[in-house]
Amino acid sequence: MSLAAIVDSANDFAERATAWLATPLLFAFRWYVAWQFLKSGWLKLSDWDSTLYLFQDEYHVPVLPPALAAVAGTAGEILFPLLLIAGLGTRYAALGLSAVNVMAVVSYAHVLLGEGFEAALGQHYLWGMLLLAVFGFGPGRWSLDAWLGRRRP
Repeated sequence: MSLAAIVDSANDFAERATAWLATPLLFAFRWYVAWQFLKSGWLKLSDWDSTLYLFQDEYHVPVLPPALAAVAGTAGEILFPLLLIAGLGTRYAALGLSAVNVMAVVSYAHVLLGEGFEAALGQHYLWGMLLLAVFGFGPGRWSLDAWLGRRRP
């Protein structure tokens, strides 16, 4: 048996042995990222005056006026995580939340790219990678998307 055949066989075995992990991992990715953004969205909703102040004076959202950016950002931090948790329109929710994540980094780059904020920036990278995995692989079997797909004739 050639080395290539041994490697292929080992890889096939590893893939079969770990296939069961895909659904719980994708479920965990969805919930973890959703929870992070839901907390942020809820905080913005609970003190709207502070939220407006931050969008006017601290965050530098390109193109959008601060009040519109506050509404859009907060709505994205509430709506997309709820869809992710349910696993409904999951790839689109992951894409939308990725846009919120990127916009957060762009808007707060003057702080996040500064010395001492590497861990905060790393969180955004982590969330981005988890969202990319959900976008690329889908929600997994523990989702409304999968349930609805099984119900189609």
